[in-house]
Amino acid sequence: MDVKRSTPSYLYWLFCQFELITCSYLMEPWEKVLFYSFNLAMAGLLLYTAYVCVAFHLSSAFQLLWGFLGSPRENALSVVK
Repeated sequence: MDVKRSTPSYLYWLFCQFELITCSYLMEPWEKVLFYSFNLAMAGLLLYTAYVCVAFHLSSAFQLLWGFLGSPRENALSVVK
């Protein structure tokens, strides 16, 4: 299987499937530009938001976990007092 020849044709096939699913093959060129730019902007915002939120939640989870596992001696002494 020739990867160099099959990859562009596969990507073209995926793009054709996308156009069929979204019915964008019926649009005029200026409508396609607006439609694709809006979709790319929304996908970019979604990925950025997911990246920021996941980083924040992982940071909070590690801080909480580190608080539980970091100093067990201090936690035991605070219970005794």
